Amino acid sequence: MQRLHATAVIVDDVGLLLLGRSGAGKSDLALRLIDGGAVLVADDQVAVQARSGRLTAAAPADLFGLIEVRGIGLMRITAADNADIDAVIELIDPASVERLPERAQTTVDGVALPLFRLAPFESSAPAKVRLIARGLRRNIFYRPEGP
Repeated sequence: MQRLHATAVIVDDVGLLLLGRSGAGKSDLALRLIDGGAVLVADDQVAVQARSGRLTAAAPADLFGLIEVRGIGLMRITAADNADIDAVIELIDPASVERLPERAQTTVDGVALPLFRLAPFESSAPAKVRLIARGLRRNIFYRPEGP
């Protein structure tokens, strides 16, 4: 098991791992997604583990159901016990977002996953994440081969 500084959410039955530096907007984007129907898995710290070629994410017990809301503090909300992660979304500076990026992948705990890079504070960021989730559900995006 590996512990990551990240946030994990379920959007339209698709598990997503949000990665980025401290203050990059992981919790903020997760909060906006949750407000639109997504479910929190873990915020700030995510325990990930490869199982049968899939990456499973969960919150450490002491952080289960908590999300950091900047300007308010830690809030307890409904959360899922765990989720299989279908893709990684790296949160980056708007100037670094490619207009038409090539398909990318990353490996977490030995599991290859599609990688997307977004600017989290753009007003369209939650809509983009929902489009990614729908695309993954419909197999529109390239999915790396499993072991």
